[in-house]
Amino acid sequence: MHDPRLDGADAGRLLVVPLVILACGHMLSNMIRTLPAIAVDVMAPDLHSNPHDIASLTAAYHFAFALSQLPVGAALDRFAVRSVALALLAGTAVGGAFAALAGGPPGFLVAQLLLGVATSGMLMCPMTLAARRLSPARFGFWSGLTISLGNMGMLLSASPLAWIVDAFGWRAGFWVAVMLSFAIAAAVIAGVPTDRPDARKAHALLPEMLDVIRLAVTPALRGIVVIAFVSIAVVFVLRGLWAGPWLMDVKGLSRVATGNTLFVVTLALIAGPFLYGALDRRFGHRRALVAGGHLLSASAIVAMALGAPGHALSRLFGVAQMPTSYDAGLMIALGFTISAQPLIFAMARQAVAVANTGKALAAVNLSLFLGTAVMQSATDPVAALGGLPAVLLFMATELVAGALVFLWWTRAASGREARFG
Repeated sequence: MHDPRLDGADAGRLLVVPLVILACGHMLSNMIRTLPAIAVDVMAPDLHSNPHDIASLTAAYHFAFALSQLPVGAALDRFAVRSVALALLAGTAVGGAFAALAGGPPGFLVAQLLLGVATSGMLMCPMTLAARRLSPARFGFWSGLTISLGNMGMLLSASPLAWIVDAFGWRAGFWVAVMLSFAIAAAVIAGVPTDRPDARKAHALLPEMLDVIRLAVTPALRGIVVIAFVSIAVVFVLRGLWAGPWLMDVKGLSRVATGNTLFVVTLALIAGPFLYGALDRRFGHRRALVAGGHLLSASAIVAMALGAPGHALSRLFGVAQMPTSYDAGLMIALGFTISAQPLIFAMARQAVAVANTGKALAAVNLSLFLGTAVMQSATDPVAALGGLPAVLLFMATELVAGALVFLWWTRAASGREARFG
């Protein structure tokens, strides 16, 4: 809940250190979920599996992550953000150790489930602290900053982890996650104050969880929840799994060169939320910005697919395949255009009464990561049947469908843009 003692610039200054520390937890979760993109080719044989099966196993992470939003959201209503964050970081260390020691698919599946549960609140911890302490006008800026800082975790799973995987093996990447869990926990102890929620929020757990589901399907939120379902899914499924095989297997890049390309793409994912924040402050029209950004993202993904060997654009230009610089440029464009998640959170907060703010944010977060789990699970059989270009076209189709449904279900608010802007 917004604390009236912390308004304007004073609120921002007092929250800088705690929010940055908590955002490092979100950064760690992004590193963990995107590590397979740079290592799936060596993980699969070591785990006596294949890349498609690894895709299915990592989807378990996202299902556990999504389903844990409800109990973690309830915990944040009952306990200090600091306490919840420390519990989650301890679980992340345990899950990272399980992954590093996994001897086959069953062990790796258990590790993915543990990591999904443990990292499920890493975004909601700083979001909850900001929602309690800041006005709605300042919340949009800080939510964008949190997501941008969290996306830096994907920098770690680009060039740095590519080098670690080549030098020490993929298991070393998970040991790095264990060490980072302890380091961030120490920072939380040192720099995040105890922030206790209102006692009146301690209601029965099951009714609160059901209230989140009921709120998600109301006319005020259902369009926002739909766009959330496909939004970050594309980022994590492409950047977290298929971008590595696309650049290495289809385009012929080395692991380190692939890591370097993904490093630059991740810079766009970090800058993207700031860009949307600037556009929102300058022009407003959040609904149009969100829908337009997702449609542009779909166009970039389609252009990538059509540049594969033997596909339309390659034939049009008379080349075996479009160059890797073409793919890198499209991925960078995708990083900018898909980064509208801060506006999605801001729309959700403004679409409901103040008393339902926490549940609205939980509904959006649940949809974001449940959508990721569903999309990742679906791309495995798509890849087996049609190859990686088919995976890209499938994801683009989901983006277009989500954007159109979002526009249709939010049309009643289009004439009252101030509500969303």
